[in-house]
Amino acid sequence: MSFEEEEKEEEETFEHTLLVVREVSVYKIPPRTTSGGYKCGEWLQSDKIWSGRLRVVSCKDRCEIRLEDSNSGDLFAACFVDPGRRENSVEPSLDSSRYFVLRIDDGRGKYAFIGLGFAERNEAFDFNVALSDHEKYVRREKEKESGETSESDDHIDIHPAVNHRLKEGETIRINVKPKPTTNGTGMLSAALSGNGKPLALAPPPTAATKTRSPLPPPPNDPVTSRIASDSSTGNTRRRNDPLSDLSQLKKNLPPTQGSGPTKSTGAASGWAAF
Repeated sequence: MSFEEEEKEEEETFEHTLLVVREVSVYKIPPRTTSGGYKCGEWLQSDKIWSGRLRVVSCKDRCEIRLEDSNSGDLFAACFVDPGRRENSVEPSLDSSRYFVLRIDDGRGKYAFIGLGFAERNEAFDFNVALSDHEKYVRREKEKESGETSESDDHIDIHPAVNHRLKEGETIRINVKPKPTTNGTGMLSAALSGNGKPLALAPPPTAATKTRSPLPPPPNDPVTSRIASDSSTGNTRRRNDPLSDLSQLKKNLPPTQGSGPTKSTGAASGWAAF
């Protein structure tokens, strides 16, 4: 045997371990009563026949589920999963995601069905993922051999970038249509003349125009309150001051000379004429 043949044989016998579960349980299951599938609720705890380690091994297009002793590694049973016919070898339970039914084969044409149970749901999930990964691997290898490509694979098609830059000496010419204008020289004239009629502007205010009165002071203004209190105090003082009103004294004063005809009342009036 040549070296190349030995190397090729070693590649064919090279195995990949896809999954290892430390503890699984194997049950003796009753015959299936209906064509719907198996239910783990019908399995009894007394039907448990073995517990140990599970390994999923891949060798090219062949996948094998091995049930081994946890300490010695001795093989208890093996389930061969044919490419594209997984449902014939591994069947999930109808009433639980942690239990499966395996078709074990002794390699001489004899087979039997056993129940397989996982302690955790994530272990059962990993078991399904390992079988699915092997099916994808076999499909990709067949596509490589036939030269076909899978639509499910994500291929990035990189097109050459188009150069839109101007070359040396090239120019761009843009024709801008002029906007028609109205009677005037610009936008201001168009704005002042609405609908073709010039707008009438109001004349500026003249000096005779009455200006607006200033706004009233805000309420509770301390300055306004102080001014109002000072004016009311002054009015009160003027009313109480006897000298503030000189009209009464003017009536009691004698008339002055030259101011008009007077009557002499003599000494009886009690006033002297100055």
